[in-house]
Amino acid sequence: MVNGKKLVVSASPHLRSKHTTPKIMLDVIIALIPALIASIILFGPRVIAVTATTVITAVLAEYISRKVMKRHNTIGDLSAVVTGLILAFNLPVSIPLWIAAIGSVVAIVVVKQFFGGIGQNFANPAITARIVLLLSFATQMGNWTAPLSWRTDAVTTATPLALIGSENAQLPSLLDMFIGNRAGCLGETCTLALLIGGIYLIARKVISFKIPVAYIGTFAVVMLIAGKGDLEYVAYQLMGGGLMLGAFFMATDYATSPLNTDGKYIFGIGCGLLTAVIRLFGSLPEGVSFAILIMNLLVPHIERITTPKPFGTPKKEKKAKEAAAK
Repeated sequence: MVNGKKLVVSASPHLRSKHTTPKIMLDVIIALIPALIASIILFGPRVIAVTATTVITAVLAEYISRKVMKRHNTIGDLSAVVTGLILAFNLPVSIPLWIAAIGSVVAIVVVKQFFGGIGQNFANPAITARIVLLLSFATQMGNWTAPLSWRTDAVTTATPLALIGSENAQLPSLLDMFIGNRAGCLGETCTLALLIGGIYLIARKVISFKIPVAYIGTFAVVMLIAGKGDLEYVAYQLMGGGLMLGAFFMATDYATSPLNTDGKYIFGIGCGLLTAVIRLFGSLPEGVSFAILIMNLLVPHIERITTPKPFGTPKKEKKAKEAAAK
């Protein structure tokens, strides 16, 4: 009791933010809308069917799994909606809807709820689900549709990453790459839309610039060296595949990325190096999902070596000397 007032002792955190989980997830949904609109224009109305399938299945899977596990329901935090959207963005528009639904169940039940729910998953749910689908349904996951061909008859084609290095390959122009007029997963092609969404998240302080900048910057430097200074080659690598989608929307996941500044930079650099190595030396032209998943698994170790020591904590050597003196 001080001056007639009680002193209340409570557990941390003592600093609270106005940002709640539903508000953060709503911002992510808003940031994904430009890429969703671009994908509908480029790949047609089937984008809506694929996205609706992944989102609805993700929400239902979360609701049912929480009921079965006798936990309070969390569908109101919108995290399942975000997972469904990001998973859809990692799928080709031609994917059978039942395969897309399986991906949502894997993401929500296996990766997220089996480990306790939001904030307790060891890896990004959408990324892990995409890798499971890629390994289980390789043919369907590699069936790419040419942009704008939905208005006539859908035409299959190769992605720019698969064409780089091929003789007589007709690559899209850099402008086409920037606006998304190329083959690829339905939400990864339009670099412009993804940059708009990423800048929105940074401006809203939902994500930090550290991981995207470290990721994209490291990847660009490695590709500049690999391409012997060819800036056009670097540009195709940056805008090809899911690098922008991964850097802004998947590598920055709160639960599966480091919390402190040094850890964020290490995480981003690791993602950039691994993506570059997989693209340059791996059997697959893309490497974003595998790179982020590997770095997700290393996050506990990154946190351990980069977490600042509390002020006033004695060093190990000092402790040892004091113990020896006694």
